[in-house]
Amino acid sequence: MAGNVFGRALRLITFGESHGAAVGGVLEGLPSGVTIDEAFLAEQMARRQPGQAPHATSRKEPDRVELLSGISNGISTGTPIGFIIANRDARPSDYTHLETVLRPGHGDFTYLQKYGLRHASGGGRASARETSARVAAGALAQMFLTAHGIRIRGWVSGIGPIAGPHAEVLKKMEDGEALHENIFRFPHPALLAEVEALLEDARLKGDTVGGTITCCATGVPAGLGEPVFDKLEALLAQAMLSINATRAFEMGEGFASCALRGSEVNDLFETDDHGNIRTQTNRSGGVQAGISNGMPVWFRVGFKPVSTLQLTQPTVTTGGEPAEVVGKGRHDVCVVPRAVPIVEAMTALVLADLLLQQRTNRA
Repeated sequence: MAGNVFGRALRLITFGESHGAAVGGVLEGLPSGVTIDEAFLAEQMARRQPGQAPHATSRKEPDRVELLSGISNGISTGTPIGFIIANRDARPSDYTHLETVLRPGHGDFTYLQKYGLRHASGGGRASARETSARVAAGALAQMFLTAHGIRIRGWVSGIGPIAGPHAEVLKKMEDGEALHENIFRFPHPALLAEVEALLEDARLKGDTVGGTITCCATGVPAGLGEPVFDKLEALLAQAMLSINATRAFEMGEGFASCALRGSEVNDLFETDDHGNIRTQTNRSGGVQAGISNGMPVWFRVGFKPVSTLQLTQPTVTTGGEPAEVVGKGRHDVCVVPRAVPIVEAMTALVLADLLLQQRTNRA
């Protein structure tokens, strides 16, 4: 079980491998009385599923979630919610040539060192297929958060070296405006042709591209987060860096603030017309001392280029002999657009967990 459980008051355990019979999970701690919107659940799964765009993997998975327990007449009962997602298009035979070869950039070597064996077919637990269970659980958590006025929205803020005006989109999100929709989840129409050209060039060369995702949660009340080790930003960082291919996390203005002075970074206080205290700006990402301050919570996550290339690369065998790994199979040129619902799901699990914990902190 170690390493497969996330959360405290709201706990998720996932199971399954990339080319096994199914993946799934158990979500424990969701309160009774939450209306389960199966249409929303299906919509979130569709946003993550493979085969959405020309530059995505051609694997065809319907990603239908079968809810097994914890729900009665469309309402959560407060007992563990079990669910399963069948693998309909698994092709372990695509990976037989990798049984004794270690793929650069993957978990083949590290899993072998940890367990003494590994899944050669698609990486097993290290595969992004596992994240389908997170999206399912995150959708359930979002239903709970929606009832408390919390809304989560992520978008692609950069693909490779191409990035749009970040502050402009963030302001739209904070104001509740709709973002421009496209298959890349990149809300900058003027740059789409450039993005398409970049991804097509990488595809033709058998290469891959990384990028960044920005996520913003509005309606988050002040007071979420625990002292010292369970700070809100620490839990978000853990959640985001547990997603496949992530390499960076920054809260609010993050690294950019490191080059500024304190007088340029501090979020100053003001009082609104109703006597409520709030901050004038939101450079910190809605968090101070590890606890939400009532402003929108926002952060960015960096994804490396997918490690599986349609190229031949030098490597070694499991026995240490020189070898080559030949690029085969169905893989994404850029996984970032499909990762948006995963980032949203993990954000929902963190915030729902903290909201439930907060209920025990005050009389």
